[in-house]
Amino acid sequence: MSKIGLGLLLLLFPFSIAFAQNTDTLKVDTNLLNKYRLEPRQNALPIRVRPLQISQEQIPVQLLDYKVSYWRKTIVFGLNFNQSAFTSNWSAGGVSSLALGTNFDFKTEYNKSPLDYTTELNLQYGVAKNKGQTSRKTNDRIFLDNKIATQLSKHWYLFGSVSFESQFAPGYTYTDAAGNAVDNGLLISNFMSPGYFTESLGFEYKPVKYFDLRLGTGTAKQTFVVDTTIHRNQPDNYGVKIDHTFDNKLAFQLVAAIDKDLMPNFHINARYALFIPYQQALAYTTHRLDATLTAKVNRLINVTMNGTFLYDKNTSNRPQATEGLAMGVTYTFP
Repeated sequence: MSKIGLGLLLLLFPFSIAFAQNTDTLKVDTNLLNKYRLEPRQNALPIRVRPLQISQEQIPVQLLDYKVSYWRKTIVFGLNFNQSAFTSNWSAGGVSSLALGTNFDFKTEYNKSPLDYTTELNLQYGVAKNKGQTSRKTNDRIFLDNKIATQLSKHWYLFGSVSFESQFAPGYTYTDAAGNAVDNGLLISNFMSPGYFTESLGFEYKPVKYFDLRLGTGTAKQTFVVDTTIHRNQPDNYGVKIDHTFDNKLAFQLVAAIDKDLMPNFHINARYALFIPYQQALAYTTHRLDATLTAKVNRLINVTMNGTFLYDKNTSNRPQATEGLAMGVTYTFP
């Protein structure tokens, strides 16, 4: 270091000490700093700006391989079994018995507005065997209903239907006209004795999916009794003249049906039919109600209660009813 530099350093040293001692009281005017601030210059490198262009491109779209089916099908098969046994010295008494009941329901529906077509088949049969007695029927029915309708408005349809009803096996009564018990039974019904064909044309009201009401203003009903020996134990012969096998009636028919879940795992299926013949007095109006309540235990096990109420003057002057309660296996597909 030169002598001149060393002298300047010694000369400025007292001032630097004084400045360091008074830095806590030094105030800086920030306005002056902002006034003389130098902004950094812009980027000197050239930037190439390309214009934004939007163009339409064709994207290939492959249609999904979906097919619309207007058919809906359901199959319900049920099997009920009941058994009881007693020893010969059972103090409370009782009769050993064995009972078996089956039911089969098939329903298919085609619905493509305005056309609606429905077919429903219901088959029921049950038999019970008590010790010391012959086997006896507990249930027996064949019912087939076909309906085609075209939509007139939101809830009204014009429909035409054809239905058939009969039974599988001979039916017997085990009491005679005097009310005495008969072990072997007296024949009172058989397949197509009676058998019913009903054709109906009218209007259908369907406010919701689970309920519909048919008003068959033009209805014809044919009653068949092909077994000419039935009238011996059934004097009314189901409304068919003795030694005849066929009878036809024109009537007004009302049919109301409901198929609905009342609550989770509890279902009702009921059908009420009213038949008013045009050629007979109102006393010959026929009422029939078929109802089935099903309580679902699990996917396969169900408890079922079914009942039928019937008033038909051609069959009996008094109302008729039947009821059954069973637990068994029920399979529904799908």
